[in-house]
Order: sequence, then structure tokens, then C-alpha cells
Amino acid sequence: QVQLIESGGGLVQAGGSLRLSCAASGGTFIAYSMGWFRQVPGKDREFVAAINWGGDTTYYQDSITLGRFTISRDNAKNTVYLRMNALKPEDSAVYYCGAAKNYYSVLRVGALDAWGQGTLVTVSS
Repeated sequence: QVQLIESGGGLVQAGGSLRLSCAASGGTFIAYSMGWFRQVPGKDREFVAAINWGGDTTYYQDSITLGRFTISRDNAKNTVYLRMNALKPEDSAVYYCGAAKNYYSVLRVGALDAWGQGTLVTVSS
């Protein structure tokens, strides 16, 4: 089972950018499709973006990303990234990465094989 550790969160002003990283270990990284999710206290965790094992297929929750976020992966480094531009206060949340061997499972919060512990993003107005 792969283990995931997120990093890169922090405090940023509205309009700024962050790049989140998720490092994988303990498994065969290329066997997994990867996803980013976010959760605000008191609300359900929601899907943000997904990428397949080869990095050539991506999918975004357009209502959230609005073309501002980009998911990518570096299989040589066992890492998946989420580049976030033009951040808004409503993007403030704990961001989690998740892994699943089935690409379509990455699109569903309840179907992931592994989760990271999350990294907090706070966007100030």
C-alpha cells in the first residue's frame, strides 16, 4: 500500500499562487492514478483534480478549478503536484492527495486506496 505525504500548503494572499506536492512511498507509484481533494471544516471532502498513471490524462472539477489549477506528476520522483493560481479566499481548505489503482476511482472520494494527511491552505482577502 502506498503512503502519501503532502506539503506546500500555507498562507497566501488572494490572487497568489501555491504549488502543493504529494510524495509517495512504499508502493509502485506508476501503478496508481492520483487525485487532489479538499475539505473545509463541517463540509464533505470534495474532488479537485485527477491524473492517470502516465500523466497524459487529467480531469478537473471545473466548478472549483476554473482553469486556475494544474495537476501534474513526476514518476521519477514519485510525486504528484497541484499548481494553484489566482487563489481566492474560498479556496481555503485542507488539501489531500489520494491514490487509486483505477483511474475512475480517483474521481470518487469514497473509492481511494490511500490518502495523505493533508496540507492546510489559507487564502487571505
